[in-house]
Amino acid sequence: MPTLNFPPTARRATQLLVLASLAGCSSLGLGNILNGGLGGQQSSNQLSGSVQGVNTRSQQIGIQQSNGQTIAVSYDNNTQVVFQNQNYSPTSLERGDQVTATIQDNGNGAYYTNYVLVNQSVSGNTSTQGGNVRTFQGLVGQVNRANGWFTMDDNNVGRVTVVLANGISRADLDRFNNLRSGDGVRFYGYSTGNSQVSMRQFY
Repeated sequence: MPTLNFPPTARRATQLLVLASLAGCSSLGLGNILNGGLGGQQSSNQLSGSVQGVNTRSQQIGIQQSNGQTIAVSYDNNTQVVFQNQNYSPTSLERGDQVTATIQDNGNGAYYTNYVLVNQSVSGNTSTQGGNVRTFQGLVGQVNRANGWFTMDDNNVGRVTVVLANGISRADLDRFNNLRSGDGVRFYGYSTGNSQVSMRQFY
C-alpha cells in the first residue's frame, strides 16, 4: 500500500477535506453505528467501510459506511493494520481502501481501534475473496497439524472445518500448532462453502 505523493496544494486540500469529514463524526453513539451500519452484515464490535482519510495529527481514521456516514476512529502505536498477512502502519491506509476495523467505545462519544484488516487495497485492487472477511469464534474439535486444518463448533453456523490461508504469519502458525480440543478461538476469515472456512488471522 504505497503512500500517494500529492502536490502541496492538492495535499493541503485533501487534508482539509479529511479534517472536515472527521470533525462531524463524533456525535453518533456506538449503537447507532453498529446497529444501523451495514444492514446487519457486521458483528457487534466491527466497523466496515471505505477509508476516507487518515488524520495523522489527531490520529484518527475516517471510515465511510455503505449508508454514507463517515465515522472517526482513533488509533495509536498499538494499532495493527493488516493486509495480506503483512503488518502496516495506520498512516499507510489510503483513501478508498476497503477495511474492517475492530472498534471500542471510549465512553465519551469517541471510538478506538486496535486492529484494522484491509479487505481490498485501492492501490493494488486486490481483495480477500470478494472482501467478505468476518470474525468467527467457537470451540476447537479435531486438529490436523499435518494438513493445516481444524474443526470448530461455531455458535452461528455450526461445525465448520477451518483451513489455514496461504501466507499465514509465523505467530498464527505457532498458535495453530498449540491448539487443543476444547480450546476457545477467535479469528478473521471467510467462508469458502461446504462448511469450510479459510482462516486469515487469530485475534
